[in-house]
Amino acid sequence: MSKLEIRKATAEDASTVLNFIKGLAEYEKLSSEVTATEEQLRKTLFAENPKAECLLGFADGKPVAFAIYFYNYSTFLAKYGLYLEDLFVLPEERSKGYGTAMLKRLAKIAVEQDCGRFEWSVLDWNEPAIKFYKNLGAKPLEDWTTFRLTGEALKKLAGGDE
Repeated sequence: MSKLEIRKATAEDASTVLNFIKGLAEYEKLSSEVTATEEQLRKTLFAENPKAECLLGFADGKPVAFAIYFYNYSTFLAKYGLYLEDLFVLPEERSKGYGTAMLKRLAKIAVEQDCGRFEWSVLDWNEPAIKFYKNLGAKPLEDWTTFRLTGEALKKLAGGDE
């Protein structure tokens, strides 16, 4: 296995990041939901004060992994938490320790930032990922259900009476 070199993505990496997003969407059978563009990534992920950050992992100079994360907040702990939005390793590069290396880097960031938690979600059908995460010591939160508002439902709630 080649050593994974990990660095923060920059605006010049927008094309690479978008390719990873599309690869992840294909793996998750959600390709039709990707509307992101390089321009949008430059405006949001690589803005002056971005609300999310991206790491890229390189093996022998080739991008093989990416992770997008942001900070949330735990009222119970009165601490920030690190939330992993996406982690993706190219299929042909899996089982080489790259996913573990990316998670270790993220855990290090969380510890350095005094985060009380490091969390992420995984699709319930993604058994390989679930097994991988459990082997790292991560615990599934069985008592929680994720809710999401998007599109018209989000606009409707936002336009409601205050």
